[in-house]
Amino acid sequence: MAYTTINKSTDYFNTKIYNSTGNDNLAITGVGFEADLTWIKKARIVSGSNTNEAHMWADQVRGYNKWIASSSNGAESTSTNDLKSWQSDGFTLGTDNKVNQGSSAHTYASWNWKAGTTGSGTTTGSGTGKAYSYSVNTTAGFSIVKYLGNGTSGHTIPHHLGSVPGMIIFKQLNASRGWGVYHQSRGAGKILYLDENIAEQSATFLTATPTSSVISLATLNENNINDASYIAYCFAPKSGYSKFGSYTGNGNSDGTFVYTGFKPAWIMRKRYDGGTNHWSIMNNKRFGYNTVLPYLVANTEAPEEIDQNVNNIDILSNGFKCRESDANGNGSGNAYIYIAFGQSLVGSNNVPCTAR
Repeated sequence: MAYTTINKSTDYFNTKIYNSTGNDNLAITGVGFEADLTWIKKARIVSGSNTNEAHMWADQVRGYNKWIASSSNGAESTSTNDLKSWQSDGFTLGTDNKVNQGSSAHTYASWNWKAGTTGSGTTTGSGTGKAYSYSVNTTAGFSIVKYLGNGTSGHTIPHHLGSVPGMIIFKQLNASRGWGVYHQSRGAGKILYLDENIAEQSATFLTATPTSSVISLATLNENNINDASYIAYCFAPKSGYSKFGSYTGNGNSDGTFVYTGFKPAWIMRKRYDGGTNHWSIMNNKRFGYNTVLPYLVANTEAPEEIDQNVNNIDILSNGFKCRESDANGNGSGNAYIYIAFGQSLVGSNNVPCTAR
């Protein structure tokens, strides 16, 4: 039985599903905390209306009016009509279609993470030290770091987690550049792209495995051009709350079981060994029962998909079980990474979690 020091996972991560109204200053409540990273995607559309919208990522280190989209390699954009502010239990939206289209009650998914403690400093390691700023929550293992590259191999970026990151997502802010992803199961010499459906690439992405204090950069454009501005979202695994792992598919609808040690509330997975497979996202909020059918894709603008043969899983009390034979999630012999957040069966004060 898995234990955790995080007795209420929704203090640090939560999915909030909402419907649009088209009204300015739309208040979305029920998140449960003031988020430091909010990721919004239109999930379900009304027949005959505009269908595709970009993902919207906003964080408190860059500011409420700055957004980037994992469905694009585009530079950071400025808008006062998307996310307008964060509050203690949610956020306020403008009328842009990405977050609040029309009056037709489109359904949107928002995924929210809590960081909180802020600071700034100068980067370390090889080359010229550069300015950086951050927000971090060591309990939940999440930090947001904005920094300038220096173009020198061995440039080290403090992440302030106090533990080793299991996944880091990098995005250059001031130019069109791919979203580079480090995942602990693949190592410093592999890079995945969150905005693409391609397999992993072999490259010296980091010069070493991240430590409990710093990320050591090579000289790839995705994270270390001299004086280019970057954001890094850093996640450290926490027992009973988050896990960053890998599995091999078996090509069977009675598929691979993936042990997480907690009941997942949100899962993103990606085939990395070949093919043209997407970053698929599933959560426990859409319909609330197994098999979980609706899924969104991090690297496209497409709305939610429901397919009996693709990206089907059962969310269980201690992990998830693949219920499809498709290469997107459970192809025979195919290799996948996953990212999961959720709630342990039992917390440090013996607070139980209800199984599904």
